[in-house]
Formats: sequence, C-alpha cells, structure tokens
Amino acid sequence: MAERAAARLQLAGLCFVLQLLTIILFSTFARYSPENAGFCSPQPNCSQRDPGPALGYPRFRDAHLQVLLGFGFLLAFLSRYGAGSVAVSVLIVAFTIQWAILAQGLFYFSQNGKIYVGAQSMVSADFCTAAILISTGAVLGRVNPIQLLLMTLLEVPLFACNEYILLTLLGVSDSGGSLTVHTFGAYFGLMVSRVLHQPCVDRRKEQQGAGQQPDVFAVVGTVCLWIFWPSFASATTAHDSAEPWAVLNLYFSLAASTMATVVLSPVLYKEGTLQMAQLQDATLAGAAVMGMAGEMLPTPFGALTAGFLASQISLLGSRFLTPILRSRLKTQDTCGVHNVHGLPGVLGAFLGTLLAALATADAYGDSSAERPLGGRGSPAGAQPASPASPGAVLRAKALRSPPEPRELEGKALREADEDGCDHGASSEE
Repeated sequence: MAERAAARLQLAGLCFVLQLLTIILFSTFARYSPENAGFCSPQPNCSQRDPGPALGYPRFRDAHLQVLLGFGFLLAFLSRYGAGSVAVSVLIVAFTIQWAILAQGLFYFSQNGKIYVGAQSMVSADFCTAAILISTGAVLGRVNPIQLLLMTLLEVPLFACNEYILLTLLGVSDSGGSLTVHTFGAYFGLMVSRVLHQPCVDRRKEQQGAGQQPDVFAVVGTVCLWIFWPSFASATTAHDSAEPWAVLNLYFSLAASTMATVVLSPVLYKEGTLQMAQLQDATLAGAAVMGMAGEMLPTPFGALTAGFLASQISLLGSRFLTPILRSRLKTQDTCGVHNVHGLPGVLGAFLGTLLAALATADAYGDSSAERPLGGRGSPAGAQPASPASPGAVLRAKALRSPPEPRELEGKALREADEDGCDHGASSEE
C-alpha cells in the first residue's frame, strides 16, 4: 500500500512540475496571434494567413474531437483497463496540446522571440497529439501514467523536429499525416515497445479479456472517426480548392476499407462473426492511407482502390506479420498500431510520392499550379527521430510502479513487476 501511495504522489508531483513548467514557458514566450499575422499551417506551399478565431474554430473543433474521441477510445482496447485507459488518454491529450504548442511554435509560429497561438497552431497541436496517442497504443498496459507522460515529454519535440524536416526542409506535402502522424507515431511506439520488452506478457492472452465495455468504446470511437476524420484530414490543406478532394477521397477510402474487412475477415480468421474492433481498424487503415494522397487523387476510383488495399494490408499484417514481429523483433504491439497506422501510412506515403511524380496538367486541370503535389525527394524512410533514448529512460527502475489490485485495474493502468513478468495476470488465466 505504501508503494502505491508513493506512486500516486509521484504522478501528482510530475503533473505539477510539468504544468508549472508549461505555465512559465507560456508566460514567457506564448502570445495570442494578432489578426493577419501571416502564419499558416506547417505546409511548404502554404500561403494563406492564419484565420481568425471565428473562421478557424470549426476546423480546430473537429480536429480536437477527432483526437479526443476517435483516437482516445482506441486506448480502451482491453477490458482489463477499460475506462482507465480513456482517463489516461485524456491526461495525455491535456499535456500534449500545451507542449506541442511550444515545440511546434518554435518552427512555424514564432516571430521576434514570441510564439503566436491561433487556430492553425491548435490544429497542428492536435495532429501531434494524434501521433502521441498512436504511440501510446503500442505500449498500452506495460507502462504507467508516469512513464506515458515522460514518453510524451520526449516524443513531442522529436515529432516537431521530424515534421519540420519532412514538410519544410524536404518539401513533402502531407496534409493528412500519413507520414508525419501515422507512420511516425506507429514506429516510434513500436521502437519504445521493443526497448520495454517483457518476455512474460502475451498479447493474445491480453486480447482474450476483451468484453462488452471495449466493444462499446470501439463503436463510439468508430462513429467518431467517420464523422470527424474528413475535417481532420483536410484541416491543413494548403488551399481551399484542395479541401473537397481530401474530404471526398477520405470517405470513399473509408467505405472501401470497411467492405474489404467484411470480405477478408472470414477468410483469414476462424471466427465467423465480424468484430467491431475489426471495423474500427478498417476505418483507421482507410484514413491513414489517404493522409498524403487525399488532396492529390483526382478521381474517386483511386480512393476506393487505395482504401481496399489498405484494409487488405492491415488484415494480412495482423494475421501473418504481427506474430513474426513479436517473436523475432520482440515487439509487443498491444493495440496493433503497426497494422492500422504504420503499414497503411507507408502505403499512403508511397501513393502520394507516386502521384506527385506522375502529376500532369491534364489530370489536375487549371488548378494544377495550386495543387500541393508532394515535395522534393522521396519521403519514404525519411523519419530521422530515434525513440531508443526515450525508451531507455522509461525502463528506469525508479519509474516502475507496483501492479494495481484486481478491483482497481479498471481505474488505472497496471504495471508489470520488476522482473518483467505480470504474475497477477498469469494467476488469473
């Protein structure tokens, strides 16, 4: 009991220190953006000014709801954690938005030593928050809230640096985040998961605990993804003329990805009943593949094809690639972020690069000069940030907390014992 009380005090102390730090930094550097300040989203060809609060609020609102509800409910994947996972995701969102405003502001929204906060900077912070939540899904259940906050503290600056290199220095156009959000978040989380590897934890046994509560969360999360993701994907399009393409292509991709899941699931899995979590994964895969190519595809059939392929890659990866990664590379991907974010994100980056290379005036008409058709060089494999050091920090013995008793598992994330084995879970099974 004393150890658990000390762990709670550590979390409270860390939250106090982090909030005090952000307050000091905001008071020193952050100011509200004046009208016509000339700032825009982190896109290499962005030329529009930061919209005023009345104009920019709908985009921020939809992006924020998408992150908080759509991505947040993804962390309610296991019945053992349930609502406790959602509570931790809210905590992560609350800190990430503040920290991302400062980290991204240094690159995109700073002037004369001040960081100017506006609608566009808030949308960019939501994109960063989405990547953090994706990474969290790869380590869910094997880290405590203290470790998640520290991972966020280290990952946000790396995300901002990676985004600046890709979008500004390399000139990559990735308005929906196939590369900067989905791919970065998934592989960062996987690398941290590899560093935190615990041999005694079996992901299949964890999945067997799924019950009615996670199914409810999956339903709510999937509906939120369908409602708000089009606004999320088009929130940073460089020009208004590209926004309808991004929205429509995303809807077509979501529809085709869902249909592909219904077709392939009975073939790949023995269970005949379609699970709600599979539809949720299909929605994520169909949206991730459209992050870069959504504003580039000039025809609906391209979006349908991409969504169908993304769902197939996700299902095949879950069925055949995940066991190999678990046994060979020792990655424990709790929520399957590699299959629903990583692989579709890579496919989306490849598709966007291909479309940029094949772009012609005939395909894009008179607006081709305004289309954000990719950038210089190939974005694939251009993720410079390394999560090895953050993972090593999270392994520190001082950050580990004792497992919660059985009756408290739904209130807070459980942490394995120091020897890396979850003895409580083993006894239950």
